[in-house]
Amino acid sequence: EQIIAEAPDINEIDATPSGYMSTVLDAKGNVTAQLVGTGSNRVYVTLDEIPEELQKAFVAIEDERFYDHNGIDLRGIVRAGIKGVTTGHFSEGASTITQQLLKNNVFDGWTTENSSQRVKRKLQEQYLALQLEKKVSKDWIMENYLNTINLGQNTLGVQAASRRYFGKDVSELNLSECSVIAGITQNPSKYNPISHPEDNAVRREKVLTNMRDQGYIDDVQYEAAMQDNVYDRIQETNTKWQSSDSNAT
Repeated sequence: EQIIAEAPDINEIDATPSGYMSTVLDAKGNVTAQLVGTGSNRVYVTLDEIPEELQKAFVAIEDERFYDHNGIDLRGIVRAGIKGVTTGHFSEGASTITQQLLKNNVFDGWTTENSSQRVKRKLQEQYLALQLEKKVSKDWIMENYLNTINLGQNTLGVQAASRRYFGKDVSELNLSECSVIAGITQNPSKYNPISHPEDNAVRREKVLTNMRDQGYIDDVQYEAAMQDNVYDRIQETNTKWQSSDSNAT
């Protein structure tokens, strides 16, 4: 009870992302510089600009009962507890997308917390997730989540990541590209598709398999996405990005 009493007030928290990239234009409207502060390479997009396949990819890999639960996933918590007891590892946290949104935008310092601080934060996170879902819609949570998450290469949110990895707006992503991006978020360093394409490929296959198993895509879509040479395009885009970066400096 004490831990819950010390939780932030749901009416006073701000679960929306902060920090954006500033673009400097010349008189003709051409981009002359990108001003990116620490943790601010983010370009906000509304949910209707984000492909449904990308939304479903994140649900499939991060929180398969997102549209059914009320903020916390009791089945996932039980599963994680059983796995912890049987393996001795309690790292699988059954964190819902709602909880992840709160963790990233409300709770500062979670990357350096000790085990007791982590337990306290997780309990407060679960409590606030239940409160938040009474106030806002699933679409609101999804939109803010997809604009919040760290996706490697100093990108925050799916629009900045789409431009960085594929050189195009998030609205233009195909299923294969969506699965690459959804695969990054669990570990943005390990699953970085530029520096660790093999690791991302394993995670991407898991995203696509989950999407198929959960009924979001069929076998034909799954096979077509798996056959796509997406990592070649990512390397090509990265070469262009580095070239334009060096020309700008």
